Order: sequence, then structure tokens, then C-alpha cells
Amino acid sequence: MWHDWEVSESLAGKLLIASPRLVDPNFDRTVVLILQDDEEGTVGVVLNRPTTEKIEDHLPEWSARAARPGLVHYGGPVAPQTAIGVGGGAEGMAVGVPGLGLIDLGNSPADDGPPVRVYSGYAGWGQGQLSDELTMGSWYVVQAAPDDPFDAPEGMWRRVLRRQAGSLALVSTYPDHVELN
Repeated sequence: MWHDWEVSESLAGKLLIASPRLVDPNFDRTVVLILQDDEEGTVGVVLNRPTTEKIEDHLPEWSARAARPGLVHYGGPVAPQTAIGVGGGAEGMAVGVPGLGLIDLGNSPADDGPPVRVYSGYAGWGQGQLSDELTMGSWYVVQAAPDDPFDAPEGMWRRVLRRQAGSLALVSTYPDHVELN
């Protein structure tokens, strides 16, 4: 099992990187930013699944602050009608990564604020559920970087793995369809 955290440590601010053995179509090759991890469970957003929906069609007041290309991202299978904003800078509630915070999309945005990525829905695990998935080797746990939510989603899975130390970087070369090799 690959990770850089202790069992008693909160996963908030970490990335979950789907291992090649994770075959759930909701999470295949995903990178998930953990926003909250406590005794009630774990909540995060999938960083690398953009939709074709424009932010201006759903939250027009936030379109000027939307991170390029201004699309809503699929945050996960739970509560897809819920919009979650993750922004750069000191704005918002901290998520365990310096320079990142949760943005209240119900408030009017400041015109000169940092970019915001908007997610539709979230990924959630009940108490102990994620721990079981980690034990089964479904996820790798690594530290998130402040620019991860704003990175291009295409190829993110490989890029995040490649920047890791040691043999975890080799996982980035795992073929998309191993059965064709």
C-alpha cells in the first residue's frame, strides 16, 4: 500500500489516486482531493472529470471567477445537484492545503478574487469505508499541491503519479487497457 500518512492523521488536503485495480467506473483513473475527513466520514471532489456544462449557465455571477475553461467539473456521484467551489488564495474555509479553500457559492463573488473551480456533487465515504478501500489497495494517498484543482484534467492521473517519489511514479506508465498488451 502506497501512502505518506499515518492512520491517525486526517486525510484532508491529501489526494486519493485511483489504483489500476479500482474498476468502479465512477472512480477509474480519478484524482480526488479530500476536503474533509473526520469521525463522520470522508468527503472529496474528483479533480479530473470536467463536464460540458458551462458555469455561466448555472452560476452566472461566478463565471468571471471560474478557472479556465469555465466548465463545471463532476465532483463525484453523491448529490450531483450540489455545487462545491474550491478556490485559490486565502479566501474560503481551509481544506488542508495551504492556499486552497472551500468557497461559498451562495455569496456574491468579489470581482478581483482568485480563480474558483466549481464541482457538481462529491465523493463520500462513511466511517471506516475509505480505510477498507485503502487496505484493499484501491487508492494511493499523496499530498495535494495548491494548483492541483486548477491543473488540466486530461492526463492528470498520470502527471500526479509521475511526480511521486520511488516506484509509485512507475504506476503512471500502467496502460489504459492492460488486456490489449
